[in-house]
Amino acid sequence: MSDNSISVQVTRPWALVTGASAGIGREFCRQLAAQGYRLVLVARRQAELQILADQLNTEHGTECKVITMDLSRPDACELIVKQLEAELIDIEYLVNNAGYGIPGNFHIPDWRQHADFLQVMLTAVCELTRKLLPGMQQRGRGFIVNVASVAGLISATGGHTLYGPCKSFLIQFSECLALENTAHGVNVCALCPGFTYTEFHDVNGTRDMVSKLPSHMWLDARDVVRTTLENLSRDRPKAVLVPGLTYKFIVFASRYLPWLERILSNRAAKKFRVTE
Repeated sequence: MSDNSISVQVTRPWALVTGASAGIGREFCRQLAAQGYRLVLVARRQAELQILADQLNTEHGTECKVITMDLSRPDACELIVKQLEAELIDIEYLVNNAGYGIPGNFHIPDWRQHADFLQVMLTAVCELTRKLLPGMQQRGRGFIVNVASVAGLISATGGHTLYGPCKSFLIQFSECLALENTAHGVNVCALCPGFTYTEFHDVNGTRDMVSKLPSHMWLDARDVVRTTLENLSRDRPKAVLVPGLTYKFIVFASRYLPWLERILSNRAAKKFRVTE
């Protein structure tokens, strides 16, 4: 290896992706690696993370740091940042992707399940962002993606009670961060996909239900991630990004034809939301 190639490897920036072991998170890792980023892979499943790390190293020569962590732990973000500091890793690209859904009505799961859900979906996102943002500001360059959902932009439906509200929070949180950090060179985006081919619906037990949806309702994770990276690379990126024409129309209808969108959303929700 030449001296020049060694220099390039050393100066490659670092990206951190939570929920990196599958779905949209894994696709972010692949596309960021192709762009030259070194990766910090965070998720609960060590075996899957190591397989991904080996693939990224083979395909792109990517240096990867695997951190096996359950973000429902209150001390998870502190432990992650301590590991980064110990290895002198500065994060330029943060993707807060870890998430899941709790099917059924609010009163059915016990509070511990809801508390863990809020820790992963809200507290961990805010804490990890708060811990890594100052470094990005000081270096004058950074990118933050908060993976929200089109569910945070449209009418509420029964079932999965906390999911939409959490995503709405992430959207406004991202908008605030984007406004605050324009002068610091840090671009922030709330990614709001609709139904995307991932393991998400297998985990929450709704795969059979959502499989009945028409094909135009489904997005490909590769397209979702590519669109997001392209958006954040612009001089003036969108703080809220909705991939796919179908979902752009749904969000448009929610804003300008709320009565129609409410009817369509509730009709569709009966087919794929567990409400008992």
